Amino acid sequence: MMHTKSLSELSTALQKGSLSSVELTQHYLDRIEKYDSVLNCFVTVTAEQALNSAKQADVMLAKGEGNALTGIPLGQKDIFCTNGVRTACGSKMLDNFIAPYNATVVEKLNACGMPMLGKLNMDEFAMGSSTESSFYGATKNPWDTARVPGGSSGGSAAAVAARLVPIATATDTGGSIRQPAALCGVTGIKPTYGRVSRWGMIAYASSFDQAGPIAASAEDCALLLGAIAGFDEKDSTSIEHDVPNYTAGLNDSLQGLKIGLPREYFGEGLDPAIASVINAAIDSYKAMGAEIVEISLPNTHLAIPAYYVLAPAECSSNLSRFDGVRYGYRCKNPENLDDMYMRSRGEAFGEEVKRRIMVGTYALSAGYYDAYYLKAQKIRRLISDDFTQAFKQVDVIMGPTTPTTAFKLGEKSNDNISMYLADIYTIALNLAGLPGMSLPVEAVAGLPVGLQIIANHFEEGKLLNVAHQYQQQTAWHQQMPAAFMDIDKG
Repeated sequence: MMHTKSLSELSTALQKGSLSSVELTQHYLDRIEKYDSVLNCFVTVTAEQALNSAKQADVMLAKGEGNALTGIPLGQKDIFCTNGVRTACGSKMLDNFIAPYNATVVEKLNACGMPMLGKLNMDEFAMGSSTESSFYGATKNPWDTARVPGGSSGGSAAAVAARLVPIATATDTGGSIRQPAALCGVTGIKPTYGRVSRWGMIAYASSFDQAGPIAASAEDCALLLGAIAGFDEKDSTSIEHDVPNYTAGLNDSLQGLKIGLPREYFGEGLDPAIASVINAAIDSYKAMGAEIVEISLPNTHLAIPAYYVLAPAECSSNLSRFDGVRYGYRCKNPENLDDMYMRSRGEAFGEEVKRRIMVGTYALSAGYYDAYYLKAQKIRRLISDDFTQAFKQVDVIMGPTTPTTAFKLGEKSNDNISMYLADIYTIALNLAGLPGMSLPVEAVAGLPVGLQIIANHFEEGKLLNVAHQYQQQTAWHQQMPAAFMDIDKG
Protein backbone atom coordinates (compact mmCIF):
# COMPACT_ATOMS: atom_id res chain seq x y z
CA MET A 1 0.00 0.00 0.00
CA MET A 2 1.57 3.25 -1.15
CA HIS A 3 0.07 5.27 1.69
CA THR A 4 1.82 3.19 4.37
CA LYS A 5 5.32 3.89 3.01
CA SER A 6 7.69 6.53 4.37
CA LEU A 7 8.86 9.50 2.32
CA SER A 8 12.28 7.92 1.82
CA GLU A 9 10.66 4.69 0.56
CA LEU A 10 8.42 6.65 -1.82
CA SER A 11 11.39 8.74 -2.94
CA THR A 12 13.43 5.62 -3.71
CA ALA A 13 10.57 4.15 -5.76
CA LEU A 14 10.17 7.41 -7.68
CA GLN A 15 13.89 7.72 -8.36
CA LYS A 16 14.10 4.12 -9.59
CA GLY A 17 11.07 4.57 -11.82
CA SER A 18 9.09 1.73 -10.22
CA LEU A 19 6.46 4.34 -9.29
CA SER A 20 5.44 7.54 -11.04
CA SER A 21 4.41 10.76 -9.38
CA VAL A 22 1.16 10.69 -11.34
CA GLU A 23 0.34 7.23 -9.94
CA LEU A 24 1.22 8.31 -6.42
CA THR A 25 -0.72 11.56 -6.63
CA GLN A 26 -3.77 9.82 -8.06
CA HIS A 27 -3.60 7.25 -5.26
CA TYR A 28 -3.85 10.01 -2.63
CA LEU A 29 -6.55 11.86 -4.57
CA ASP A 30 -8.58 8.62 -4.58
CA ARG A 31 -8.14 8.32 -0.82
CA ILE A 32 -9.23 11.93 -0.35
CA GLU A 33 -12.33 11.32 -2.44
CA LYS A 34 -13.12 8.18 -0.45
CA TYR A 35 -12.53 9.42 3.08
CA ASP A 36 -12.54 13.20 3.33
CA SER A 37 -16.33 13.41 3.47
CA VAL A 38 -16.00 11.61 6.81
CA LEU A 39 -13.06 13.60 8.19
CA ASN A 40 -13.40 17.06 6.61
CA CYS A 41 -9.63 17.58 6.41
CA PHE A 42 -9.69 19.59 3.18
CA VAL A 43 -11.13 23.02 2.47
CA THR A 44 -10.09 22.82 -1.19
CA VAL A 45 -8.88 19.84 -3.25
CA THR A 46 -6.69 20.82 -6.22
CA ALA A 47 -6.84 17.57 -8.19
CA GLU A 48 -6.19 18.95 -11.69
CA GLN A 49 -3.33 21.15 -10.52
CA ALA A 50 -1.81 18.27 -8.53
CA LEU A 51 -1.85 15.89 -11.51
CA ASN A 52 -0.31 18.53 -13.78
CA SER A 53 2.44 19.11 -11.22
CA ALA A 54 2.94 15.34 -10.95
CA LYS A 55 3.44 15.11 -14.72
CA GLN A 56 6.10 17.82 -14.50
CA ALA A 57 7.74 15.99 -11.60
CA ASP A 58 7.88 12.79 -13.65
CA VAL A 59 9.68 14.70 -16.41
CA MET A 60 12.20 15.99 -13.85
CA LEU A 61 12.72 12.49 -12.48
CA ALA A 62 13.18 11.02 -15.95
CA LYS A 63 15.97 13.54 -16.56
CA GLY A 64 17.63 12.64 -13.27
CA GLU A 65 16.82 16.07 -11.85
CA GLY A 66 15.09 17.04 -8.61
CA ASN A 67 15.76 15.86 -5.08
CA ALA A 68 14.46 13.40 -2.48
CA LEU A 69 11.07 15.17 -2.34
CA THR A 70 10.46 15.45 -6.08
CA GLY A 71 7.19 13.82 -7.09
CA ILE A 72 5.88 13.33 -3.54
CA PRO A 73 2.49 15.04 -3.07
CA LEU A 74 1.56 17.00 0.05
CA GLY A 75 -1.20 19.02 1.68
CA GLN A 76 -0.83 22.73 2.48
CA LYS A 77 -2.45 24.26 5.54
CA ASP A 78 -4.96 26.86 4.38
CA ILE A 79 -2.96 29.62 6.06
CA PHE A 80 -0.32 29.68 3.29
CA CYS A 81 -1.03 31.85 0.25
CA THR A 82 -1.20 29.76 -2.92
CA ASN A 83 -1.22 31.54 -6.27
CA GLY A 84 -4.54 31.10 -8.04
CA VAL A 85 -6.04 28.94 -5.28
CA ARG A 86 -8.40 30.10 -2.53
CA THR A 87 -6.60 30.85 0.72
CA ALA A 88 -9.36 31.25 3.29
CA CYS A 89 -7.54 30.72 6.61
CA GLY A 90 -10.62 28.83 7.83
CA SER A 91 -12.67 32.05 7.77
CA LYS A 92 -15.75 33.43 6.07
CA MET A 93 -13.77 36.67 5.88
CA LEU A 94 -11.47 35.19 3.20
CA ASP A 95 -13.85 32.66 1.65
CA ASN A 96 -13.62 34.50 -1.68
CA PHE A 97 -9.89 35.35 -1.52
CA ILE A 98 -7.78 33.91 -4.34
CA ALA A 99 -4.15 34.52 -3.45
CA PRO A 100 -2.18 36.30 -6.21
CA TYR A 101 1.19 34.88 -5.10
CA ASN A 102 2.78 31.95 -3.29
CA ALA A 103 4.06 32.00 0.28
CA THR A 104 7.80 31.32 0.51
CA VAL A 105 7.10 27.88 2.01
CA VAL A 106 4.84 27.03 -0.93
CA GLU A 107 7.35 28.40 -3.43
CA LYS A 108 10.16 26.28 -1.98
CA LEU A 109 8.12 23.09 -2.06
CA ASN A 110 6.90 23.80 -5.59
CA ALA A 111 10.54 24.19 -6.60
CA CYS A 112 11.18 20.71 -5.18
CA GLY A 113 8.52 19.35 -7.51
CA MET A 114 5.97 18.41 -4.84
CA PRO A 115 2.38 18.34 -6.16
CA MET A 116 -0.12 20.11 -3.88
CA LEU A 117 -3.17 17.92 -3.22
CA GLY A 118 -5.13 20.79 -1.70
CA LYS A 119 -5.60 23.17 1.23
CA LEU A 120 -6.16 21.73 4.69
CA ASN A 121 -8.76 22.78 7.24
CA MET A 122 -7.83 24.79 10.33
CA ASP A 123 -9.24 26.85 13.17
CA GLU A 124 -10.26 30.28 11.91
CA PHE A 125 -7.14 32.43 11.55
CA ALA A 126 -5.33 29.70 13.55
CA MET A 127 -7.25 30.63 16.72
CA GLY A 128 -8.25 27.45 18.50
CA SER A 129 -7.15 24.09 19.82
CA SER A 130 -9.68 21.80 18.15
CA THR A 131 -10.33 22.93 14.52
CA GLU A 132 -13.94 23.53 15.58
CA SER A 133 -13.82 27.27 14.89
CA SER A 134 -13.35 26.75 11.13
CA PHE A 135 -15.98 28.36 8.90
CA TYR A 136 -15.89 25.09 6.92
CA GLY A 137 -16.91 22.91 9.85
CA ALA A 138 -14.95 20.82 12.29
CA THR A 139 -12.37 18.25 11.21
CA LYS A 140 -12.77 14.81 12.84
CA ASN A 141 -10.08 12.74 14.54
CA PRO A 142 -9.41 9.57 12.46
CA TRP A 143 -8.95 7.50 15.64
CA ASP A 144 -12.47 8.40 16.81
CA THR A 145 -14.58 10.61 14.57
CA ALA A 146 -16.61 11.79 17.57
CA ARG A 147 -13.46 13.54 18.84
CA VAL A 148 -11.42 16.58 17.83
CA PRO A 149 -8.09 16.30 15.99
CA GLY A 150 -6.63 19.22 17.93
CA GLY A 151 -5.83 22.59 16.41
CA SER A 152 -5.25 24.87 14.81
CA SER A 153 -3.52 22.51 12.34
CA GLY A 154 -6.15 19.81 12.85
CA GLY A 155 -6.72 19.32 9.13
CA SER A 156 -3.01 18.69 8.57
CA ALA A 157 -2.69 16.24 11.48
CA ALA A 158 -5.88 14.30 10.67
CA ALA A 159 -4.98 14.06 6.97
CA VAL A 160 -1.55 12.62 7.80
CA ALA A 161 -2.98 10.24 10.43
CA ALA A 162 -5.52 8.84 7.95
CA ARG A 163 -2.85 8.86 5.21
CA LEU A 164 -4.85 11.14 2.95
CA VAL A 165 -1.51 12.90 2.44
CA PRO A 166 2.01 11.57 3.03
CA ILE A 167 3.05 14.85 4.68
CA ALA A 168 1.58 18.29 5.35
CA THR A 169 2.61 21.81 6.23
CA ALA A 170 1.32 23.33 9.45
CA THR A 171 1.87 26.33 11.70
CA ASP A 172 2.41 26.69 15.43
CA THR A 173 1.55 29.83 17.41
CA GLY A 174 1.00 28.25 20.84
CA GLY A 175 1.16 24.53 20.11
CA SER A 176 -0.77 24.23 16.85
CA ILE A 177 1.64 21.73 15.27
CA ARG A 178 2.50 19.70 18.38
CA GLN A 179 -0.94 19.45 20.03
CA PRO A 180 -2.83 18.11 16.96
CA ALA A 181 0.12 15.83 16.15
CA ALA A 182 -0.21 14.36 19.64
CA LEU A 183 -3.98 13.93 19.49
CA CYS A 184 -3.80 12.29 16.04
CA GLY A 185 -0.83 10.03 16.70
CA VAL A 186 1.59 11.60 14.22
CA THR A 187 4.90 13.49 14.39
CA GLY A 188 5.18 17.27 14.17
CA ILE A 189 7.99 19.76 14.70
CA LYS A 190 7.84 23.48 15.47
CA PRO A 191 11.17 25.01 14.46
CA THR A 192 12.98 27.87 16.19
CA TYR A 193 11.23 31.19 15.64
CA GLY A 194 12.68 32.72 12.47
CA ARG A 195 13.97 29.40 11.09
CA VAL A 196 11.22 29.18 8.44
CA SER A 197 9.96 32.18 6.48
CA ARG A 198 6.57 33.61 7.46
CA TRP A 199 6.22 35.54 4.19
CA GLY A 200 2.86 34.71 2.63
CA MET A 201 1.66 32.99 5.80
CA ILE A 202 -1.42 34.85 7.04
CA ALA A 203 -0.48 36.28 10.42
CA TYR A 204 -2.22 35.59 13.72
CA ALA A 205 0.46 36.64 16.22
CA SER A 206 3.60 37.70 14.40
CA SER A 207 6.11 37.18 17.22
CA PHE A 208 4.83 33.63 17.84
CA ASP A 209 3.84 32.11 14.46
CA GLN A 210 6.16 29.54 12.95
CA ALA A 211 5.71 27.02 10.13
CA GLY A 212 6.76 23.38 10.22
CA PRO A 213 5.88 19.90 8.99
CA ILE A 214 3.50 17.22 10.25
CA ALA A 215 4.31 13.68 9.07
CA ALA A 216 4.26 10.08 10.18
CA SER A 217 7.86 10.08 11.41
CA ALA A 218 10.79 12.23 12.47
CA GLU A 219 12.70 11.13 9.37
CA ASP A 220 9.89 12.40 7.14
CA CYS A 221 9.79 15.69 9.08
CA ALA A 222 13.56 16.06 8.63
CA LEU A 223 13.22 15.84 4.85
CA LEU A 224 10.53 18.52 4.61
CA LEU A 225 12.06 20.85 7.21
CA GLY A 226 15.32 20.83 5.27
CA ALA A 227 13.42 22.06 2.22
CA ILE A 228 11.52 24.92 3.88
CA ALA A 229 14.07 26.23 6.42
CA GLY A 230 16.40 29.09 5.64
CA PHE A 231 16.73 32.85 5.46
CA ASP A 232 14.22 34.86 3.43
CA GLU A 233 14.92 38.53 2.75
CA LYS A 234 11.18 39.10 2.27
CA ASP A 235 10.55 38.22 5.94
CA SER A 236 12.00 40.71 8.43
CA THR A 237 11.78 38.10 11.22
CA SER A 238 13.70 35.47 9.23
CA ILE A 239 17.11 34.66 10.73
CA GLU A 240 20.33 34.14 8.78
CA HIS A 241 21.53 30.82 10.14
CA ASP A 242 23.00 27.87 8.25
CA VAL A 243 20.53 25.06 7.56
CA PRO A 244 22.14 21.67 8.24
CA ASN A 245 21.25 18.39 6.56
CA TYR A 246 18.66 17.27 9.10
CA THR A 247 18.74 13.65 7.92
CA ALA A 248 22.51 13.33 8.39
CA GLY A 249 22.43 13.12 12.19
CA LEU A 250 19.30 11.01 12.65
CA ASN A 251 21.26 7.90 13.64
CA ASP A 252 23.63 9.54 16.12
CA SER A 253 23.93 7.70 19.44
CA LEU A 254 22.01 8.99 22.47
CA GLN A 255 24.63 7.68 24.89
CA GLY A 256 25.16 10.31 27.57
CA LEU A 257 22.27 12.53 26.40
CA LYS A 258 20.95 14.55 29.34
CA ILE A 259 17.14 14.69 29.41
CA GLY A 260 15.48 17.22 31.67
CA LEU A 261 12.11 16.41 33.23
CA PRO A 262 10.38 19.58 34.49
CA ARG A 263 8.52 18.82 37.70
CA GLU A 264 5.90 21.38 36.61
CA TYR A 265 4.93 19.15 33.64
CA PHE A 266 4.08 16.13 35.78
CA GLY A 267 1.82 17.62 38.42
CA GLU A 268 -1.84 18.50 38.83
CA GLY A 269 -3.91 18.47 35.65
CA LEU A 270 -2.03 15.68 33.89
CA ASP A 271 -4.07 12.53 33.24
CA PRO A 272 -2.35 9.75 35.28
CA ALA A 273 -2.68 7.34 32.35
CA ILE A 274 -0.79 9.79 30.12
CA ALA A 275 1.86 10.27 32.82
CA SER A 276 2.38 6.49 32.89
CA VAL A 277 2.81 6.30 29.10
CA ILE A 278 5.24 9.25 29.07
CA ASN A 279 7.31 7.70 31.87
CA ALA A 280 7.49 4.44 29.94
CA ALA A 281 8.80 6.32 26.89
CA ILE A 282 11.41 8.05 29.05
CA ASP A 283 12.48 4.63 30.36
CA SER A 284 13.13 3.67 26.72
CA TYR A 285 15.53 6.60 26.46
CA LYS A 286 17.30 5.46 29.63
CA ALA A 287 17.79 2.08 27.98
CA MET A 288 19.41 3.87 25.03
CA GLY A 289 21.99 5.44 27.34
CA ALA A 290 20.36 8.76 28.18
CA GLU A 291 20.65 10.33 31.63
CA ILE A 292 17.55 11.72 33.37
CA VAL A 293 17.80 15.00 35.28
CA GLU A 294 14.95 16.58 37.23
CA ILE A 295 14.67 20.29 36.50
CA SER A 296 12.33 23.15 37.25
CA LEU A 297 10.68 25.70 34.97
CA PRO A 298 9.18 27.78 37.76
CA ASN A 299 7.24 30.27 35.63
CA THR A 300 5.38 27.60 33.63
CA HIS A 301 2.09 28.45 35.34
CA LEU A 302 2.28 31.99 33.91
CA ALA A 303 2.62 30.87 30.28
CA ILE A 304 -1.09 30.68 29.45
CA PRO A 305 -2.11 34.02 31.03
CA ALA A 306 0.87 35.77 29.39
CA TYR A 307 0.12 34.20 26.01
CA TYR A 308 -3.57 35.12 26.12
CA VAL A 309 -2.63 38.76 26.58
CA LEU A 310 0.19 38.97 24.04
CA ALA A 311 -1.18 36.82 21.21
CA PRO A 312 -4.62 38.52 21.15
CA ALA A 313 -2.87 41.90 21.22
CA GLU A 314 -0.95 40.97 18.09
CA CYS A 315 -4.04 39.44 16.50
CA SER A 316 -5.98 42.66 17.14
CA SER A 317 -3.36 44.52 15.14
CA ASN A 318 -2.91 41.93 12.38
CA LEU A 319 -6.61 41.41 11.71
CA SER A 320 -7.38 45.13 11.49
CA ARG A 321 -6.57 44.89 7.75
CA PHE A 322 -9.66 42.74 7.16
CA ASP A 323 -12.19 45.54 6.89
CA GLY A 324 -14.14 44.81 3.70
CA VAL A 325 -12.31 47.46 1.68
CA ARG A 326 -9.63 45.87 -0.50
CA TYR A 327 -10.24 42.12 -0.25
CA GLY A 328 -12.24 39.57 1.65
CA TYR A 329 -15.87 39.66 2.74
CA ARG A 330 -17.91 42.86 2.41
CA CYS A 331 -21.41 43.22 3.85
CA LYS A 332 -24.30 43.93 1.50
CA ASN A 333 -25.75 47.42 1.07
CA PRO A 334 -23.79 49.29 3.75
CA GLU A 335 -25.33 52.60 4.80
CA ASN A 336 -21.96 54.34 5.17
CA LEU A 337 -18.26 53.60 5.72
CA ASP A 338 -18.62 52.91 9.46
CA ASP A 339 -21.53 50.55 8.80
CA MET A 340 -19.45 48.70 6.18
CA TYR A 341 -16.54 48.24 8.59
CA MET A 342 -18.68 47.07 11.48
CA ARG A 343 -21.00 44.75 9.59
CA SER A 344 -18.29 43.27 7.37
CA ARG A 345 -16.18 42.33 10.40
CA GLY A 346 -19.16 41.40 12.55
CA GLU A 347 -20.65 39.10 9.90
CA ALA A 348 -17.41 37.50 8.69
CA PHE A 349 -15.42 36.82 11.86
CA GLY A 350 -16.33 33.87 14.08
CA GLU A 351 -16.90 34.04 17.83
CA GLU A 352 -13.39 32.98 18.90
CA VAL A 353 -11.72 35.47 16.57
CA LYS A 354 -13.98 38.28 17.84
CA ARG A 355 -13.20 37.29 21.42
CA ARG A 356 -9.44 37.48 20.87
CA ILE A 357 -9.62 40.75 18.94
CA MET A 358 -11.57 42.32 21.79
CA VAL A 359 -9.20 41.00 24.47
CA GLY A 360 -6.20 42.21 22.48
CA THR A 361 -7.65 45.65 21.81
CA TYR A 362 -8.46 46.02 25.51
CA ALA A 363 -4.93 44.98 26.55
CA LEU A 364 -3.40 47.55 24.17
CA SER A 365 -5.69 50.40 25.19
CA ALA A 366 -4.14 53.44 26.87
CA GLY A 367 -5.42 52.72 30.36
CA TYR A 368 -4.42 49.07 30.45
CA TYR A 369 -1.24 48.76 28.34
CA ASP A 370 1.12 48.83 31.35
CA ALA A 371 -1.11 46.66 33.53
CA TYR A 372 -1.52 43.86 31.00
CA TYR A 373 0.57 44.01 27.83
CA LEU A 374 3.78 45.31 29.38
CA LYS A 375 3.53 42.95 32.34
CA ALA A 376 2.94 39.99 30.01
CA GLN A 377 6.08 40.90 28.05
CA LYS A 378 8.07 40.86 31.29
CA ILE A 379 6.66 37.42 32.12
CA ARG A 380 7.63 36.29 28.63
CA ARG A 381 11.23 37.17 29.42
CA LEU A 382 11.10 35.27 32.73
CA ILE A 383 9.82 32.16 30.95
CA SER A 384 12.59 32.44 28.37
CA ASP A 385 15.14 32.77 31.17
CA ASP A 386 13.80 29.57 32.78
CA PHE A 387 14.68 27.66 29.61
CA THR A 388 18.08 29.34 29.36
CA GLN A 389 18.93 28.09 32.85
CA ALA A 390 17.55 24.62 32.13
CA PHE A 391 19.68 24.17 29.02
CA LYS A 392 22.79 24.82 31.07
CA GLN A 393 22.01 21.49 32.79
CA VAL A 394 20.46 19.34 30.04
CA ASP A 395 20.52 18.72 26.28
CA VAL A 396 16.76 18.32 25.77
CA ILE A 397 13.61 18.62 27.85
CA MET A 398 10.81 16.05 27.76
CA GLY A 399 7.26 15.79 28.98
CA PRO A 400 3.70 15.24 27.77
CA THR A 401 2.50 17.25 24.78
CA THR A 402 -1.06 17.46 26.09
CA PRO A 403 -2.68 16.88 29.52
CA THR A 404 -5.39 14.60 28.08
CA THR A 405 -6.11 12.56 24.97
CA ALA A 406 -8.44 13.96 22.28
CA PHE A 407 -11.66 15.32 23.76
CA LYS A 408 -15.10 14.98 22.20
CA LEU A 409 -16.40 17.40 19.58
CA GLY A 410 -18.35 20.13 21.35
CA GLU A 411 -17.09 19.11 24.80
CA LYS A 412 -15.19 22.35 25.44
CA SER A 413 -17.08 24.66 23.08
CA ASN A 414 -18.64 26.61 25.96
CA ASP A 415 -15.64 26.38 28.27
CA ASN A 416 -12.94 28.63 26.85
CA ILE A 417 -10.56 28.25 29.80
CA SER A 418 -10.64 24.47 29.57
CA MET A 419 -9.98 24.73 25.83
CA TYR A 420 -7.01 27.04 26.40
CA LEU A 421 -5.55 24.62 28.97
CA ALA A 422 -5.21 22.00 26.21
CA ASP A 423 -2.03 23.92 25.26
CA ILE A 424 -0.61 24.18 28.77
CA TYR A 425 2.61 22.30 27.94
CA THR A 426 3.18 23.79 24.49
CA ILE A 427 2.72 27.56 24.82
CA ALA A 428 5.90 28.32 26.78
CA LEU A 429 8.06 27.30 23.80
CA ASN A 430 6.42 29.90 21.60
CA LEU A 431 6.95 32.57 24.24
CA ALA A 432 10.66 31.66 24.25
CA GLY A 433 10.96 31.05 20.48
CA LEU A 434 12.33 27.53 21.05
CA PRO A 435 12.02 24.48 18.79
CA GLY A 436 9.88 21.57 19.98
CA MET A 437 8.25 18.48 18.59
CA SER A 438 5.70 15.83 19.43
CA LEU A 439 5.90 12.15 18.59
CA PRO A 440 3.43 9.33 19.27
CA VAL A 441 4.22 7.04 22.22
CA GLU A 442 1.53 4.43 22.72
CA ALA A 443 -2.16 5.00 23.34
CA VAL A 444 -4.62 5.36 26.21
CA ALA A 445 -8.04 3.76 25.68
CA GLY A 446 -7.35 3.57 21.95
CA LEU A 447 -6.41 7.25 21.63
CA PRO A 448 -2.87 8.45 20.82
CA VAL A 449 -0.54 10.10 23.32
CA GLY A 450 2.27 12.48 22.36
CA LEU A 451 5.70 12.94 23.93
CA GLN A 452 7.01 16.50 23.66
CA ILE A 453 10.73 17.10 23.21
CA ILE A 454 12.20 20.59 23.54
CA ALA A 455 15.68 21.75 22.50
CA ASN A 456 17.67 24.97 22.54
CA HIS A 457 17.46 27.49 19.71
CA PHE A 458 18.41 26.12 16.26
CA GLU A 459 18.85 22.58 17.56
CA GLU A 460 16.12 21.03 15.41
CA GLY A 461 18.64 18.42 14.29
CA LYS A 462 19.03 17.22 17.87
CA LEU A 463 15.25 17.02 18.30
CA LEU A 464 14.89 14.97 15.13
CA ASN A 465 17.74 12.65 16.15
CA VAL A 466 16.23 12.04 19.61
CA ALA A 467 12.79 11.38 18.13
CA HIS A 468 14.12 9.17 15.33
CA GLN A 469 16.06 6.97 17.73
CA TYR A 470 12.88 6.28 19.70
CA GLN A 471 11.01 5.53 16.48
CA GLN A 472 13.73 3.05 15.51
CA GLN A 473 12.96 1.14 18.71
CA THR A 474 9.15 1.34 18.53
CA ALA A 475 6.37 1.23 15.95
CA TRP A 476 3.84 3.71 17.37
CA HIS A 477 4.50 6.14 14.51
CA GLN A 478 3.54 3.41 12.02
CA GLN A 479 0.12 2.81 13.55
CA MET A 480 -2.90 3.78 11.47
CA PRO A 481 -6.56 4.13 12.42
CA ALA A 482 -8.16 0.84 11.34
CA ALA A 483 -11.09 2.54 9.58
CA PHE A 484 -8.68 4.17 7.12
CA MET A 485 -6.19 1.36 6.63
CA ASP A 486 -7.71 0.42 3.27
CA ILE A 487 -5.94 -2.89 2.67
CA ASP A 488 -6.16 -2.97 -1.09
CA LYS A 489 -4.02 -2.88 -4.22
CA GLY A 490 -1.00 -0.63 -4.29
